[in-house]
Amino acid sequence: MKKQIQLLIQNAIKSAYGIDFDIKKIKVDYPPEGMGDFATNVALLLAKIIGKGPMEVAEELKGAIRGLTSSALEVRPRITGFEKIEVAKPGFLNFYLSKKTIQDTVTKINEEKNNFGSSKIGTGKKIHLDFVSANPTGPVHIGNARGGPLGDVLANIFQKTGYDPYREYYVNDAGNQVDILGHSILGDAEAQYNGEYIEEIKKKLSFEELRANSEQGKSLALEKDARKIGEEGAQIVLEDIIKPSMEKFGINFDNWFSEKELQGSGKVDEIINILKEKGLVYEKDGALWFKSMEFGDDKDRVVIKSTGEKTYFGSDIAYHKKKLDRGFEKLIDIWGADHHGDVKRVKGAMKALGYEDKLDIILTQFVRVLKDGKEMKMSKRAGTYVSVDDLIDEVGCDATRFFFLMHSADTHMNFDMDLAKERSEKNPVYYIQYAHARISSILEKAALLRSDLRSVLRSDLRKLHAKERALIFELLKFPDLVEEISQNYAVHYLPQYAMGLADKFHSFYSECRVIDESNLELTAARLELVKAVQIVLAEVLRLMGISVPEKM
Repeated sequence: MKKQIQLLIQNAIKSAYGIDFDIKKIKVDYPPEGMGDFATNVALLLAKIIGKGPMEVAEELKGAIRGLTSSALEVRPRITGFEKIEVAKPGFLNFYLSKKTIQDTVTKINEEKNNFGSSKIGTGKKIHLDFVSANPTGPVHIGNARGGPLGDVLANIFQKTGYDPYREYYVNDAGNQVDILGHSILGDAEAQYNGEYIEEIKKKLSFEELRANSEQGKSLALEKDARKIGEEGAQIVLEDIIKPSMEKFGINFDNWFSEKELQGSGKVDEIINILKEKGLVYEKDGALWFKSMEFGDDKDRVVIKSTGEKTYFGSDIAYHKKKLDRGFEKLIDIWGADHHGDVKRVKGAMKALGYEDKLDIILTQFVRVLKDGKEMKMSKRAGTYVSVDDLIDEVGCDATRFFFLMHSADTHMNFDMDLAKERSEKNPVYYIQYAHARISSILEKAALLRSDLRSVLRSDLRKLHAKERALIFELLKFPDLVEEISQNYAVHYLPQYAMGLADKFHSFYSECRVIDESNLELTAARLELVKAVQIVLAEVLRLMGISVPEKM
């Protein structure tokens, strides 16, 4: 609806002033209650260009909108969709939807069902999402896990808006962290990782049995250095810990991409040669450096160490280039806040290769887990941090996903485990799911009523009062919301919307009797409305990867 209003205003500006006004500058918002359904401040922007007062411009635009004829087919539906348009100080245009538009919303939802809110704005465009991608050196901690629902829900949103999303987990199975894992399994002085999972890896590698025999122990030391042991341990972590955790978290990746295989493919050497040809690398102290400072970084970065080993950064450049070579038009990386220093260098490398606008990076901020009012510091299994498995085992997948999604990625968050386990309206995910279950109960009861109720096929929703109208208008917002998230990646708006819709429904239900056998027409109308609410609630929960209960 917002885009339709933007188009209407753009045509009105062209009609009134002969100006081809950029539609992106036409901001349409939801005004305070009592001031219409939609509002725009575009008259204030135009006033500066035209040299008239904002109120005068707003009145002229209002007249231009009315003057658009039915021959302008692209705007005709938007004209009939409003009951009135008012001008308000200091120069706002307020739009009031017609009763028919409100009524048609419910009909449209019940006809389209879970396709309501879908669009084709991304048709033909492939989007690559790299998220979680925790090192395969232990269980996934909550910092990495926060990006899981974010990436997964973004992919769902992209799919609903016509894009072709691809979920990928980049496995860092090469580099220093794999050596450290090997040392941790060996238990030598360079060990850093600890926890029950290290002991489990030792058993699976039969390492303890080998150490028990001094001769075999010597043989092991000769045949398997820390890197080799680390590589084997990393594979065990990936297959036995990380993949099951992601499955438990409701995330299914399309691919698990190995850094080790990337380095072995020659792609890193290939990308470094391209940078050499562009004069963007140089040798210093026996190492090869990328001129990262030319692209806004605070210092240049090593791509090949003096030992000849490729750095993680060198692999990262090759990985992003390979993604683009695979046909993806947009790359989205979701990283933890501790990777903020990598943003400029990776974006700089993309710019150096001519892909400046192809990569978006989202940083997720830190998470504190609270239990009994106190911060949880560590996990027995993980050793030094709280893992995503700890959360899911404690509060369930639904609550874990929802609580991570509730907050904007760029804000720190507290995960309240006690609230997440609450079985009451205090818990937002319970509150939303209960709204869906309550509607299921209403519809189940209605199905048992006499046939003359079911024979009332069409009802006049224009007779519904303010609570019903507010509920329907909340439903009408859903398509705009989905499209906006596909562009701004603000998935936290989705749980906020779900809470608002559930709140509007509970408020409606407390004041409006849905099933009234003495008034079959009103009953039929309200049943159509609650069906529409259930459809949208179920679709929002599906997009968030949260279960949709029929009973609670």
